[in-house]
Amino acid sequence: MRHRYGDHFHQFADLYLPPEPDGPLPVAVVLHAGFWREQYSLELSEDLARDLPRRGWAAWNVEYRRVGEAGDGGYPPTLEDVAAAIDFLQTLDAPLDLPRVVTIGQSAGGHLALWAATREAPAVPLAGAVSQAGAPDLREADRLGLGDGAAAAFMGGHADDEPDSYADASPIEHLPLGVPQLLVHGEADHVIPASLSSSYAERAREAGDDVELVLRPGEDHFVHTDPAGAAWGDVMRWLERFG
Repeated sequence: MRHRYGDHFHQFADLYLPPEPDGPLPVAVVLHAGFWREQYSLELSEDLARDLPRRGWAAWNVEYRRVGEAGDGGYPPTLEDVAAAIDFLQTLDAPLDLPRVVTIGQSAGGHLALWAATREAPAVPLAGAVSQAGAPDLREADRLGLGDGAAAAFMGGHADDEPDSYADASPIEHLPLGVPQLLVHGEADHVIPASLSSSYAERAREAGDDVELVLRPGEDHFVHTDPAGAAWGDVMRWLERFG
């Protein structure tokens, strides 16, 4: 069922539930890929969102303002939308167990999933966060020019010109996050190098966070949208701790 968490036409999310929910359900907030650009929508993560109820989870597949002609997104509106969408869960008339809310995101959604855990005093705190081939270090993403300059487009400038904004938006600069985290990344990913997840995981562990890093040999950037794939199986295995 579709719900609007704001007045902008991109501020909505789809809630998926098992046909016969058995008690309050853990909630996966699903955040889609697309380098924060308007031409990519929550349809990218729809298959994963539909798979989660089969495994006993509620799925909250979030759309948000993005960078583009009519997107009105980027920093900070996109982050504001993610925060608002998560907090909107407390208003839904559904059997949701709000102490068990986890974010799951692929690519740009992986960045957003980790960033959501950096919020101070949220109405709906997170129990965990999953990044699938994400970009948790926006400065490095900008330095490498990933996605034809996607980080600079999202942030409204390069890291050297917008240091405070990058510090605010980049999860690696908020460590420790204080919640368990999973990072799954293909070693053959040429869109976002696996080194971004590896470096983040090392820094997060040094800061005291509970972080699991799964590097998948020979796999690329696009395996993470397949609910039948082994990379999604890694996510499902990790989510058992919240079941």
